[in-house]
Amino acid sequence: MAIALVVGAGGWAAWSHLRPYLHGSNCEVAAAGGVVPLDLEQAANAATIAGVAFRKSLPERAVVIAYATAIQESHIRNLPYGDRDSVGIFQQRPSQGWGRVDQLRDPVYATSKFYDSLVKVKDYLDRDLHDAAQQVQRSADGTAYAPHEERAKQLAEAYTGRRPAAVRCWFSPRKRTEPRRAEAIRALHETFGTSKIPVTEEDGRHTVRVPTRRTGWAVASWAVSHAQGYGLQEIRYDGRRWRAEAGHDGWTEDEEAPSDRVIIR
Repeated sequence: MAIALVVGAGGWAAWSHLRPYLHGSNCEVAAAGGVVPLDLEQAANAATIAGVAFRKSLPERAVVIAYATAIQESHIRNLPYGDRDSVGIFQQRPSQGWGRVDQLRDPVYATSKFYDSLVKVKDYLDRDLHDAAQQVQRSADGTAYAPHEERAKQLAEAYTGRRPAAVRCWFSPRKRTEPRRAEAIRALHETFGTSKIPVTEEDGRHTVRVPTRRTGWAVASWAVSHAQGYGLQEIRYDGRRWRAEAGHDGWTEDEEAPSDRVIIR
């Protein structure tokens, strides 16, 4: 019996060690209609698109339009190339006055420019999605945005925080990076706006004050989606916790995780 227990304990320890490597690296968004898989780059860009909407106080419908556009134009990837001189998530063209190439390769800038143009479209919230998107993009075939509406809605309800704890990301220990929390907070502020989410630092962690539960989950989803890039180890919020070493498990219960602030370590 003792030998069996030792072997069992040893097998469990080996499995626990190997498990993060076997899962690889990816993200998933849990939605009412199923699970939406994203790679790490797509998830980070998706989080940025929602975060910029918070900074600009835009409704969820604007985020849905942005997602459908980004899915069609780049598969939500920050492409360095495209048709003619198009670049970035939304395949915006420097020659058409969207900005310089280096600016359009910045997801925050590119998303801001997209929203700035979208809100100028008369009654954009009441238009069909493909029509609103086409008014911004002026692409060859505006109807191409329409098939992505359902997936865009699934992403939006998760990344805007309407569906709590819906985003989980995980990555192999081989892909873990050195912690750069200060840089992560700067990027978070650039995305969401400094005044809307004040941050304090103490005891080796950053605490992000959030005005609403929905904002809190949007911030938490942003942090999880950028965890690999900034070497974040743990996110705690609203009775839940995400840890890099067990990212595939998603958000687990944590009774001490506060509901008025997101803790990033």
